[in-house]
Amino acid sequence: MEYLIHLGILFAIYSILGLSLNLVVGFTGLLSISHAAFYGIGAYTTAIILTKTGLGFFTSLILGIIIVLIISFLIGLVLSKFKGDYYALGSIGFNVIVLSVLLNWQDLTAGPLGIAGVSRPEILGIDFSNKFYFLILILIFLLIFYLISLFITKSPFGKILKAIREDDGAIQIFGYNILYFKLVIFIVSAVMAAIAGSFFASFVTFIEPSSFAVSESIFILVVSILGGLASLRGSILGALFLVLLPEILRLIGFPVDIAGQMRQVIYGIILILLMLYRPQGLIGEYKI
Repeated sequence: MEYLIHLGILFAIYSILGLSLNLVVGFTGLLSISHAAFYGIGAYTTAIILTKTGLGFFTSLILGIIIVLIISFLIGLVLSKFKGDYYALGSIGFNVIVLSVLLNWQDLTAGPLGIAGVSRPEILGIDFSNKFYFLILILIFLLIFYLISLFITKSPFGKILKAIREDDGAIQIFGYNILYFKLVIFIVSAVMAAIAGSFFASFVTFIEPSSFAVSESIFILVVSILGGLASLRGSILGALFLVLLPEILRLIGFPVDIAGQMRQVIYGIILILLMLYRPQGLIGEYKI
C-alpha cells in the first residue's frame, strides 16, 4: 500500500509538470525544453531553506515562487522574441545554464553531492511525513492547478493563446501584443513547475543536479505530448502512463539495472512513434 502511495505522489508531481508545460507547448505552440530548470529551482530553494534555516516548507514554497517569477520573467522576455527551433534552442540553453549553476555553486547547492535531509511539510499540527497525508496534500494542489489551467484555457486569454499557436502574425493585426501573452503563460507555467519541484524535494528528502538536466525537461515534454497537446486530461494520462511504465517493466521481469536503461529506450521509441503516427498525442487537439 505504501508503495502505491509513493507512485501516487510521483504521478501527482508529474501531472502538475505536464499540465504546466502543456499550457506553453500545447495551447500556445512554444516548444519549451527548459521546464526541468524551473522544477529544479523550486526544488533547490526548498531544500536549501529547509536544511539551512529555521523557516518552514510553505515559506520556502513562497520564496521559490518569487525567485522563479523573476527568473522566468527575464528569460521569458528573451525567449518570447524567438520562434520555432530558435525558441527550443534558447530554452535548452537556459536549462544547461541552470544545471551548470547547480553543479558548480557548491557553497550553496553542494554541487554534485546534492542536498540531503530535506524535511516534509507540517501545517496546523498535521505532519506530512506520513506519505498518505502527503499524497492528499499534493492531490489538492493538483486539483487546484487543473482548475486554474482549465480556467485559463476556457477564458478569452486562452482563446488568444490558441490563436497565437495557429498564426501569431494574424493575431497581431488585430492589435494584440503577442509578446505579453507568451510571457504571461510562460511565467504561469514556470511557477507551477517550481511548486512541483518544492514538493518533489520535500518528498524524496534528497536532491542532486542530474535530476534537473535537459533529459528531465525532455521527459516532461514526453508527458505532455503522449497524453495530448492542448489537452489537460491528456497531461494527466501521460503522467500516469510514464510513472507506471517502470513498474510494468519490472512485472515483465527485467532486472533493475536493465529496466532503468530500457525505460530510457522506451521513452525515445514512444517519442519517435508519436512524431510519426500520432503527433497530437493520445487525446490531443494539435500536432507539435
